[in-house]
Amino acid sequence: MNPTPQHSEEAVARAANSRLVRDFGLLIKSATRLEQCIDRALRRECGISHTMLEVLIRLCRKPGEQVSQRQLADDLTLTSSGTTRLIDRMEEAGLVCRVQSPGDRRVVLVEPTAEGRTAFLHAAAVHAEVVEKYFVQPLTADDHAQLIGALSVIDKALREGTR
Repeated sequence: MNPTPQHSEEAVARAANSRLVRDFGLLIKSATRLEQCIDRALRRECGISHTMLEVLIRLCRKPGEQVSQRQLADDLTLTSSGTTRLIDRMEEAGLVCRVQSPGDRRVVLVEPTAEGRTAFLHAAAVHAEVVEKYFVQPLTADDHAQLIGALSVIDKALREGTR
């Protein structure tokens, strides 16, 4: 689409440099950089990805709970095939195992192995160190509390707005 007199290069540049675009971009860049930092630390120190840790968090949240692959895909916002490949890799690494649902043979459940729970504890400690260093320490306690409060308000508005 060529700029028309109504869409001058200056108007386009103003829109691209608007406060809303900049502010949201800062949020996304910061979150992405933090996620990348966590992923590098987990790969280096634990041999797992951040996404694998997210699976283990979900599986370890309630002791004894078995979670379906479909629920994992929904919780992690992954495609069904992406979740299958991820669980394949985690199963090969001995972190999780698949079991058939006793109530529905079509449903595949995933649960952490003993090795997976051990890996989770190590990875959770590494995750906490990175989050503390880059998400908590740079802020004052009051600023951190305000940030968490603001993010909670945004999350609630998004959850309510997508119903």
